[in-house]
Amino acid sequence: MPGKPNREAGKQFAVLPLKDELGLTLVLLVTSRETRRWVLPKGWAEKQLSGPELAAKEAFEEAGVTGQVQLEPAGSYSYHKHLADGRTVMCTVEVFPMRVDRLPVDWPERQERTRQWFTLPEAASLVQEAELGSLLLQYVAL
Repeated sequence: MPGKPNREAGKQFAVLPLKDELGLTLVLLVTSRETRRWVLPKGWAEKQLSGPELAAKEAFEEAGVTGQVQLEPAGSYSYHKHLADGRTVMCTVEVFPMRVDRLPVDWPERQERTRQWFTLPEAASLVQEAELGSLLLQYVAL
């Protein structure tokens, strides 16, 4: 069925929503729906969408942001995803930077998530996935 996520493969794509403010690079994190931990907007691979396209879709749905997504990922990280049926799958997430150009007050998952801007080091200290924290800190060095 077109558009059905391939959860067995454990492949996801995330967006790294960025803006510059007062000489600082800020990243927008959102809370996950179940555990309320800080995460990047991300979603399962879909056959009809490229990585950057999927990242842009999730950015709008989960965080309500639009902008220019880079075609090359900034990196990737892995984590254990707990599925609704009780299983756990190892997911690899490719992360695509996006320069945010719009941040509307209303978006599809506004009632389910909180969004907030952080410096990259702050964001790195807030995410639970160590590899994602490292990716955020390395991005500062670019």
